[in-house]
Amino acid sequence: MAAAVGTSPVLEILVREPDGYSIWNGPPFNNNNQPGIKLEKVPCSSAKFSEDGSRLMVTKTDCAISIYDSSTLKEIRCFQIPHVASALSPCGTYLQTFQKSTTPQEKNVVLWSVETGDPVYQQFQKNMTKATWPSVRFTADEAVACRLATNEIQFFDPADFSKGILHRLRIPGVAAVELSKAPGSHVAAFVPESKGSPASVQIYPCDKELQSQPLARRSFFRCSTVQLNWNRGSTGLLVVVQADVDKSNQSYYGESKLNYLTTDGTFEGLVPLRKEGPIHDVQWSFSGKEFAVVYGFMPANATIFDKKCKPLLELGSGPYNTIRWNPKGKLLCLAGFGNLPGDMAFWDVVDKKQLGTTRAECSVTSEWSADGRYFMTATTAPRLQVDNCIKFFNYNGSLFFKKMFDKLFQADWKPESPEKFGEIAELIKSVDSMKVEETKSQGQGSTSKKPAPANPPAKKPAAYRPPHAKNAAAVQAELFGGSSTGEMSKNALKNKKKREKQKEKKATEAAAAAPGAT
Repeated sequence: MAAAVGTSPVLEILVREPDGYSIWNGPPFNNNNQPGIKLEKVPCSSAKFSEDGSRLMVTKTDCAISIYDSSTLKEIRCFQIPHVASALSPCGTYLQTFQKSTTPQEKNVVLWSVETGDPVYQQFQKNMTKATWPSVRFTADEAVACRLATNEIQFFDPADFSKGILHRLRIPGVAAVELSKAPGSHVAAFVPESKGSPASVQIYPCDKELQSQPLARRSFFRCSTVQLNWNRGSTGLLVVVQADVDKSNQSYYGESKLNYLTTDGTFEGLVPLRKEGPIHDVQWSFSGKEFAVVYGFMPANATIFDKKCKPLLELGSGPYNTIRWNPKGKLLCLAGFGNLPGDMAFWDVVDKKQLGTTRAECSVTSEWSADGRYFMTATTAPRLQVDNCIKFFNYNGSLFFKKMFDKLFQADWKPESPEKFGEIAELIKSVDSMKVEETKSQGQGSTSKKPAPANPPAKKPAAYRPPHAKNAAAVQAELFGGSSTGEMSKNALKNKKKREKQKEKKATEAAAAAPGAT
């Protein structure tokens, strides 16, 4: 059952600058439309919430990692350990650290219990890559834990790692794994090309008794890397297959294809897209019943499909490469970030209409709030060293709040379950009623002023003038007696008449001196 609006949790935002991190109270803001500060700035080099938002991991120095209760911000445990990388489990139960090792006998990957501070599992790992870190993977509810090893996937008991490896799933050549999210019932494994054999993605159940055969399998030729994306409900897997070389020579960046596999085996194949070109982004909705994909050469197309891979809604085309589903499922933001100008289109996918459009230039990160009412974008360093800022937009794309920074490293919502909040329609009505009451109290019900539109039209850009021409008119007026507005002064008119008389006099003298003149 959806939570009532009055009992919903307060939104919070983690903001990290060069001198440390702070915690803001999220919108709506009560203090002159400025965010309240829940935690003043604390020095750190990195900070991150656990996936469920219950814990906060803060790296203070190269050897100190503190874990906090994110609701009270009280320190639970401080680990004084040298590390190169660290990761918190989804529910904040375990801390995982990696440090460089000189010998295979030195176990450099350690899993620590946050409650006791003791190591519960240790393993040697030669190096760390994006595909192999974190070494021990958990499902969202921490019901299943596994680790990728040579030619196999090792499964553990998340409640008791002292039992060691419970069972092994043998997959020759396996290079990447992805556990399903909720429930954690399945695991996807990627095997790259080898000796003429095609690459493949296979889906297995996590239960040992059911792992004799894969539930689904898809093979690919010309495959360098893959992105594995499970839906909520663990019924479908989207696979973006990337090849380094495009044999059609249409793209310098190679080619990509979108495949879809279901755990019940009802669908294994390509997603039917209407346009050729790369897969820019693909995201499941929070319900896991539909997904949206942005694809094709620019201007890119955007389409929403159901979980049977049938198109539901065409969102048109434009300079887009990013999709962000609203946690409530009703709304969606289509955007173009990175090397694109930052256009954003907000859609109501249930009523199949566009709510508004706007622009957030140079955005590096973007995400919806857990209640679905606000969309935050951030321009951060080191990607961009200038114009660092945070922007909040309403669900329809109108700008709600903006704050500039000399340098900003990070801006993240505190994760909360969307189910803790009311339905998006109820939340929108509550916010609109608050705005009406504020307007009446400020203007005493006056109707003399017209309300500002939610999406004011963009001003027409002025013609470009080079820097040296900006003061040219004033300089010219000072040197030659003219005015900067284009009207001539009295002295300028007098000088002009003198010059004209001198020209006439010279012309008369020249005519008189000419041969044959009388």
